[in-house]
Amino acid sequence: MTKTHELSAIAAIAARDLFKFLRDRNRVIGSFLFPFLIVVLLGGTAQLNLGKSVGFNFISFTFTGALGMTIFQSSVQGIASLLDDRQNDFAQAIFVSPVSRYTIVFGKLLGEMMVALAQAVPLVILALALRVSISPTQLALMLPVALISCLLGGSFGLVAMSLINSQQAANQIFNFLLLPQLFLAGVFTPITTLPWYLAALSLLSPMRYVVDLFRDVLYAGQPAYHTVVLLGPATNLLAMGLMFVVFMAIGTTLFVRRETNR
Repeated sequence: MTKTHELSAIAAIAARDLFKFLRDRNRVIGSFLFPFLIVVLLGGTAQLNLGKSVGFNFISFTFTGALGMTIFQSSVQGIASLLDDRQNDFAQAIFVSPVSRYTIVFGKLLGEMMVALAQAVPLVILALALRVSISPTQLALMLPVALISCLLGGSFGLVAMSLINSQQAANQIFNFLLLPQLFLAGVFTPITTLPWYLAALSLLSPMRYVVDLFRDVLYAGQPAYHTVVLLGPATNLLAMGLMFVVFMAIGTTLFVRRETNR
């Protein structure tokens, strides 16, 4: 009975996050508009001006960058909404109910995973419309990569959220944490060559491994693979797995301790 209760709570929290996203028209439009601008405007312009000289398709490059960025960033910011959720009736009922704090964390992770995937689907459709070469096998492989990326983003967001006390502070700090990663992860431009200090920061950026793993999938077997991809899939998966374990251990411990002491 206890397990059933916990699973029901996880499902309720996850479903609420997904429906909350789908009902928020401004958030839905905004979550699609920025990646669209990256792929169409930035990718298209770069392809026309630099595509032949660099030797790879910039639209495909920016598509994988925007896809990884969207999924990771959505998962991070979704977990941070736990701070805001405390102010509404549903979240207050969950927090005072006999539901494990671990259940709340896993429900939130699942919900934001669904939200992130919902945002990724139109981006993939856009890429196909722009004739980005994606085989059925590559498309199938992108799903587990997306799920793993959601877990990493959620665990990263959990650590940051557990150290913040207000939604206002979260909005400022999360922008500070995410904005540099757009450049350190190579979302917009290749980062095969960086100054040593930026290379060190890039290695610490979780988003780097998310974006690079998507490029592992899309550029597999292509001549541009070694030009675009930084690390092999096994190395990226290992780095993401280690980061996830560390972030979850720290984030869950801090979150449970803080909520238990309230």
